[in-house]
Amino acid sequence: MRFGPIPLAEAEGAIAAHSVRIGGTVIRKGTRISAAEQAALAAAGVGTIVAARLEEGDLTEDAAAARLAAVVAGAGVTAEAPFTGRANLHAAEAGVLVFDADGIDAFNAVDEAITLATLPSLQSVAKGEMVATVKIIPFAVPSGQVAAAAATGASITVAPFVRRRVAIISTRLPGLQEKVIDKTLAITRARLAPAGAAVAADLRVPHETAPLADAIGAVAGEGAELIVVFGASAIADRRDVIPAAIEAAGGEVLRLGMPVDPGNLLLLGRLGAVPVLGAPGCARSPKENGFDFVLMRLMADLPVASADIARMGAGGLLKEIVSRPQPRAELAEAGEGFAAVVLAAGRSTRMGGANKLLEEVDGVPVIRRVVQAALGSRARPVIVVTGHERERIERALSGLSVTLVHNGDYASGMASSLRAGIAAVPAEAAGALVVLGDMPLVAPALIDRLIAAHAGDAGRLIVVPVADGARGHPVLWSRRYFSDLSGLDGDTGARQVLAANAAAVVEVEAEGAGAFLDVDTPELLAAARSAVRRPEPEPAR
Repeated sequence: MRFGPIPLAEAEGAIAAHSVRIGGTVIRKGTRISAAEQAALAAAGVGTIVAARLEEGDLTEDAAAARLAAVVAGAGVTAEAPFTGRANLHAAEAGVLVFDADGIDAFNAVDEAITLATLPSLQSVAKGEMVATVKIIPFAVPSGQVAAAAATGASITVAPFVRRRVAIISTRLPGLQEKVIDKTLAITRARLAPAGAAVAADLRVPHETAPLADAIGAVAGEGAELIVVFGASAIADRRDVIPAAIEAAGGEVLRLGMPVDPGNLLLLGRLGAVPVLGAPGCARSPKENGFDFVLMRLMADLPVASADIARMGAGGLLKEIVSRPQPRAELAEAGEGFAAVVLAAGRSTRMGGANKLLEEVDGVPVIRRVVQAALGSRARPVIVVTGHERERIERALSGLSVTLVHNGDYASGMASSLRAGIAAVPAEAAGALVVLGDMPLVAPALIDRLIAAHAGDAGRLIVVPVADGARGHPVLWSRRYFSDLSGLDGDTGARQVLAANAAAVVEVEAEGAGAFLDVDTPELLAAARSAVRRPEPEPAR
């Protein structure tokens, strides 16, 4: 292929290397110049154009991309029609992406003009997900180079998920709450769903070798295709309860430990043809960890041996585990007590003109009720962030022992008030509860329960009230997240920080409407007033 500026008179059939605008008309990059376009360019005073001209034996970018994509696409992979020298490859079904990295390297070493990019090897993929792309850099490449790339043998396949019946066995020890096991089961169901698999058995047995061995044998006899054991205590040795139970059931332990963090304490065993996984503690979290690496390969019936796990260390440090105290984090957690940051700067735009925080519920302004609830709890100090109608809010709080912080930028959204409040939390506090100023039914007892549920050494760093699966307010935050909260913008609140740190969240069951009813609208204000007036139910006789 020849490339460069050429006289316009010689440009017919050449490929425009750059877009050219002529009045209201654009000759786009990659366009084959026709006689009509030559005339338009000449009329505009253009004498030369930068273009590419094919030589004998050249293949156009799309032809080359199509040919190579067809060669590379193996079982379970489909290739799209090329466009501008790119042909994308997609998974034809859900499974695990499989390829030889040396083959990909050999393909990309043929010529800098010919490229192949993939997702990481052995990553689980969904049906229709793009797994690779062939891209030809120039407008054409020699057919000999295309043939050389095709001859490297580079191939990308997707091994489909085939195991469908997974048995979950959880062991119990005193102090392990049943709801922890229930939550683990729900997370595991969600983890298996992309593979089209389901929990075929849910057994809960004492954390002892004999009953666990019996359970492993029982689910294997009932047709389980994979067995996952969640231990009430982490596996500390090959002679510990879970590996001992696998062997007592007639199976074998293939590997204890993996060079992936989180996921170090994974166990891989086998009972006949049925894989048995001893899950590390991090598998109770929905975040990706080493457990996923092994689980999904087994779901696709790909072989996983001890040596395969040993090779997972390169790239195996996934992320600092927020729920595991690090040396510098321990310093941040060393404070005592929690402040309450009450957000009271909003403009009440949905209330129809009134300031919702100054509306009364049972004769008391909404904001005063909220602050009194915070003062009635163990949270100290109570910091109130003002903004809209600052003076009126301050008068409504007259006589209360609070720290007032004004947010002059309140119109930009809740995030600015959150920043102002967090900045006012004393350095000695371990964290803060973020309390919404428009929730007049929140109770001191709920705030105290949130504080009691925090445990930094156990990774319980964010505490939220919940009922029927819905989360409410206030939310308790360890100081460790203050920088994340201070980095928010606009009016989105802290949901994205919660989502990014799911492993550190602990939920506290909340009764009544206090954690969920805000008074954004006249209708919600009426509901709050009605709830206060409603008489307590008669005690059962």
